[in-house]
Amino acid sequence: AMAAAPRWRERLFALYFLSHIPITALIDLQPLLPAGIPPRALTDLLQQYATAFRDPMMLQPPEWFKAFIYCEAFLQLPFFPIAAYAFLKGGCRWIRTPAIIYSTHVATTLFAILAHILFHDFSKSEHVGPQTLRERLVLLSIYLPYLLIPLLILFTMLCNPHYKHVEKRKRK
Repeated sequence: AMAAAPRWRERLFALYFLSHIPITALIDLQPLLPAGIPPRALTDLLQQYATAFRDPMMLQPPEWFKAFIYCEAFLQLPFFPIAAYAFLKGGCRWIRTPAIIYSTHVATTLFAILAHILFHDFSKSEHVGPQTLRERLVLLSIYLPYLLIPLLILFTMLCNPHYKHVEKRKRK
């Protein structure tokens, strides 16, 4: 008997990838664009976010962080609609390998970002960064879903019998 696809998780993954499209396109890619290209409303939104959550990385990204944004633009963004389709449709085994690659890549970038949030000395930042442990944890909580959901995707692709099962080719 075939194992069923984990439907609630697939719906969560579809929602994650769908919601990631506008967030990436409208907010995350702004640091890569020359000033004056993004509409004022979007730059204001980014400014408000960065001030409220003390996230100087989005206003003045270090080079390593900018490299991750390039990965998001050219590797992840094209994958989002494909993954959203696969998980909305459900049971698409062909998404397994791309989803493993995606989730491993993203989890790796998030470990670097979370370590930076927790341990970096932001006192010399031009834009205000987190100072207290509470402020660091608040900012951490914004980034955390982008580690936890990819880890759940990875776990599902590796361990769920539906995705783990490989069709055995019939010998002629």
